[in-house]
Amino acid sequence: MKRLFLASVIFALISAISAFAHCEIPCGIYNDQLRSDLIAEHITTIEKSINEIERLSKETPVNYNQLVRWITNKEDHANQLQEIVTQYFMTQRVALVDPNDAGKVKKYQEQLGLLHQLLVYAMKTKQSLDPENITKLREILDLFNKSYFGENYKRHTH
Repeated sequence: MKRLFLASVIFALISAISAFAHCEIPCGIYNDQLRSDLIAEHITTIEKSINEIERLSKETPVNYNQLVRWITNKEDHANQLQEIVTQYFMTQRVALVDPNDAGKVKKYQEQLGLLHQLLVYAMKTKQSLDPENITKLREILDLFNKSYFGENYKRHTH
């Protein structure tokens, strides 16, 4: 009975690891526009969280339960944004280039630099309530989208 239980636990852990790493198989199933839209949605959610944290902080008495929930929400969405940037774009979509092709190297470095900036400003949203971090995230995402999708890129709005 113990062996069956142990085997079940090991199988469940291996399955969970495989599910988490699904796209690094590689599966070949990509939707770059969706990921960009998700990043934009995470930025908007972080902004809403910042606004709610500021509003709730001024109430008397302070509703600490709701305040903590909005802080947690802000952190969670910043983490999810960073996950898309690193696990989707940096490891799977921004491909390594021939170091002898100066044009491709320049574009590669530009995209990596913009993705790194997204990571840093997402981190800054965890550290403060400064709305400038939201502005920077949106500006950088727009620059990345133009570099990645092409100069004529226009993000569709819902």
